[in-house]
Amino acid sequence: MHRTGLITGKTMRDIIIRFKRRIIQIAAFGFSNSHVQNFAVGRIYEGKWKQFCNPGLNCYSCPAAGLACPIGALQAVNGSQKYSVSLYVTGFLLATGVLFGRAVCGFICPFGFIQELLSKIPLPKFRLPGGLKYIKYGILVLFVLIIPAAVTNYFGVGEPAFCKYICPAGTLEAGIPLLLANEGLRSIAGGLFGLKSAILLVIIIGCIFCRRFFCKVACPLGAVYGLLNRISLYHMDIDEDKCISCGKCARVCMMDINPVDNPNSAECIRCGKCRSGCPAKAIHMGFRNMP
Repeated sequence: MHRTGLITGKTMRDIIIRFKRRIIQIAAFGFSNSHVQNFAVGRIYEGKWKQFCNPGLNCYSCPAAGLACPIGALQAVNGSQKYSVSLYVTGFLLATGVLFGRAVCGFICPFGFIQELLSKIPLPKFRLPGGLKYIKYGILVLFVLIIPAAVTNYFGVGEPAFCKYICPAGTLEAGIPLLLANEGLRSIAGGLFGLKSAILLVIIIGCIFCRRFFCKVACPLGAVYGLLNRISLYHMDIDEDKCISCGKCARVCMMDINPVDNPNSAECIRCGKCRSGCPAKAIHMGFRNMP
């Protein structure tokens, strides 16, 4: 923007790109949580759509949720008496990841949208040590895959460990609203809810001071999609002939990566901030050209 207050063509293009993504995020959040009337009565929607998975992280038990959470569904089947892995859930995650990679995180994940809203709070933002990004892979392996299959009850049903002990989306979207609406639930809420509330508080504070904190550190769904980022059909390209190595793309990145060094990093959520911020228009995103 010039000192005269006029908006340049490039600035307008950037505004339009950001606006389009925000509209998609709002629409996806609304579609994922369309049964808002259930908040008043503390009831969970259990209609036919609950047999389908939401591509993003959104708690099954959220009163407004119309779809199942893929991580919750994966644990439920992996922890069943037959210890089987659902072909549907696994196939859904693989197909979604191969098509879009972590663009799901950047555009249609409901909890990702909540994190971005928290980051709008005008307080200083910090970058995390790079090694913390590997925590989410440990959570995926241990809490989503191993514990549900290995730790079972008398009936042979496994422990949905991530949902039960960690998931901040479940606490925020389901635990707190259901407790507020149901006095009986409040009377039996114990130490486990206190633990999850503490985890949620840490995540919220983290998201205020570090953009997409949960995505970077602890989201097992982001870990799955991230592993498929390099081969996903929706990907990023850098035009090396146009790139002027100004470093602006790395400075504006919400995930603290350098797109020039690794355009298809497992951490990239394809939000497009680097593309809109590139003065040389050297960054391109889209679907690969199929032979």
